[in-house]
Amino acid sequence: MGEMYGVDGKKFQRQYKQNISNFRDWRQKPHAEDWILYPENLSTQLSLDEVALSDGELYSVLTSKKAKGRKGSIVSIIKGTRSDTVIGNLLKINRKSRLKVKEVTLDMAGSMKLIAKRCFPNAVQVVDRFHVQKLATEALQEIRVQHRWKAIDVENTMLAEAKEYKKNPEIEVFENGDTRKQLLARSRYLLYKSREKWTPSQKQRAEILFPEYPDLEKAYNLSDGLRKIYNQNIQKPVAMLKLAHWFKEVEESGFKTFSVLKKTIMNHYNDILNYFDQRSTNASAESFNAKIKNFRLQLRGVRDKSFFLFRLAQLFA
Repeated sequence: MGEMYGVDGKKFQRQYKQNISNFRDWRQKPHAEDWILYPENLSTQLSLDEVALSDGELYSVLTSKKAKGRKGSIVSIIKGTRSDTVIGNLLKINRKSRLKVKEVTLDMAGSMKLIAKRCFPNAVQVVDRFHVQKLATEALQEIRVQHRWKAIDVENTMLAEAKEYKKNPEIEVFENGDTRKQLLARSRYLLYKSREKWTPSQKQRAEILFPEYPDLEKAYNLSDGLRKIYNQNIQKPVAMLKLAHWFKEVEESGFKTFSVLKKTIMNHYNDILNYFDQRSTNASAESFNAKIKNFRLQLRGVRDKSFFLFRLAQLFA
C-alpha cells in the first residue's frame, strides 16, 4: 500500500495500530499478554491445545468447535501451560456457562486433563486420536532410524576400507536405484501412509524394504492396525475388543517402543475410548493453530504480543 499510494509503510502501520484499529480502546488490552477471554463463545464442544506465539513461548488456547475455525472460535488464550495459571483465568468465566460444556478434546498432557476436569466438570474428556496415532508412527520411525544409522556406519566402514586399500567400494544398489542407506531414508514417507495411499515408487520401495527388514514390516503393521481401528465406524465395546487384540500383538512383537505406547494408551484408556462415542477430534484446534502460525508468518514474527492477540481476536473472536 505504501508503494501504491506513496505512504510510508511504518507510518501507515503506526496509524493503523494507534487510531484506525481501535486497539487503544480494546477492553482486554491491559491483560492481553497474560490472558484474553471470550465467554460468549462457549459451546457444548470445546478443544484445548497449546500453541507457540513467538520465540517458542507457549499459550494455552481454548476454542469452540461450533465456530469451525471462523469468527467466534476463540474462547480463551492464556499465557503458559501451567494448570494453576490456566485454571485461575478460566474460572473467571461464569460457572453456569462452564457447566453447559459437554465435551472437551485434548492431548494426553496431565496439565490439560486437570484444566478440563476443574473448569468443565460436566464435560467428557476425549483424547485426540491423532496424538495417539502420532506416537505409534514415532515408535515405527524410531525402528527405521536405528536401521538407518547401522546402514550409514556399514557404508562408512566400506568407504574407509576402499580408501585404505585403494579400490572401488562395492556399495549395494537395489533395483529402484537406492543404496541401503537411501532406501531407509526415503522410506520415511511411505511408513506414514496406509498401503492404499502409496504411490507406485513407494510401493516398489516397500517391496524392497520389508523383505530386507522384516521387523520394520511387523512394526508398520502394528502402526497401521491402530490406524484402522480408528478409521472403522465402530462402537466403544467393539473398539475395546479390537484394542485388546492389538495389545496382544504388541506384546508378541517384543518392540520396546510399542510396549511404551501400549502403557501410555492404558494410562489414558477411558479418555481414548471416549472418541468412539461421537468420533470427536482436536482437528479444529490444530487447524486454528495452523492459522495462527500462518498469520504470524505473514507478519514476519510477533513483536507486540498484545496487538497480535488483538488482531487475532478481531478475526476469530
